[in-house]
Amino acid sequence: MRFLLSGGQACILYGATEFSRDADVLVLLSDENLQSLRRALRELDAEQVFFPALEADALRRGHACHFRCRHPEAAGIRLDVMAVLRGCDPFPALWHRRTAIDIPAVGEVPVLGLPDLVQSKKTQRDKDWGHVRRLLETDYLTRRREADAEDIRWWLTELRTPAYLVELIAAHPEAAARIASRPWLSDAACRGGEALTEKLREEEDRIRADDRAYWEPLRAELEQMRLGR
Repeated sequence: MRFLLSGGQACILYGATEFSRDADVLVLLSDENLQSLRRALRELDAEQVFFPALEADALRRGHACHFRCRHPEAAGIRLDVMAVLRGCDPFPALWHRRTAIDIPAVGEVPVLGLPDLVQSKKTQRDKDWGHVRRLLETDYLTRRREADAEDIRWWLTELRTPAYLVELIAAHPEAAARIASRPWLSDAACRGGEALTEKLREEEDRIRADDRAYWEPLRAELEQMRLGR
């Protein structure tokens, strides 16, 4: 089956440690792949725990399909399956940018690439913004001494920690001035951490609003399914 591990379990593998109660997977939407997924769910003795049913049309529209595993070696694990992530590229592009992580006693697991994982975590949920911040901090602190121009551009575009942004802008002022999505970077950095914090909060509020608007019609569909049953 062609899939990418995402969500909280992927955050753990990238070093943004958390306690995750479920496993989120993104799947390629094809008849053959869905057949493989259904076989895997049967092997896991997985029961569906919420709407909608596992169908290509529901996955294509952005819904998640939720399962609880009952196999003795995976008892109680919740598995959430999606084929579309808001704000992210289609699966083939995400697959091309994947990271393969070797897990002892499991083997090589395909994981959503870090930039795509960060993008997928920009939701209306408070806890996801904590994940975004920790993922970026971990990457920055781990790789900043060997960073190339693309790394610097990405951190300037995505970092959410004022102190690290001030440090990065001071070291790369010309690159900071070229970040079109954050034209306020240099000015806010000159005015200090509070100014950066304010701008980051405004940015987050806009993204949260976009996420609420995206999910509103999907939630309405789920409610109609519930009422129909």
